[in-house]
Amino acid sequence: MAGDERQRAGAADAAQSGHEQESCPDCGRPVERVIVGRRKSLGIFVPDWGPGPCPAPDCPRYQGSAG
Repeated sequence: MAGDERQRAGAADAAQSGHEQESCPDCGRPVERVIVGRRKSLGIFVPDWGPGPCPAPDCPRYQGSAG
């Protein structure tokens, strides 16, 4: 019984610890998070995350495929 409860709690934690969903600042569609810069914290560099390019061709933040 206790193992089942722990297993369910672990699944909920794993779902919450995944990548957060960002939205495009211009059109509001969902976009992936990308590293937009870095900063120094406690002597090491850590990434700054932000919204990536928008997948919608009619959005001003759209970047077509390079290939």
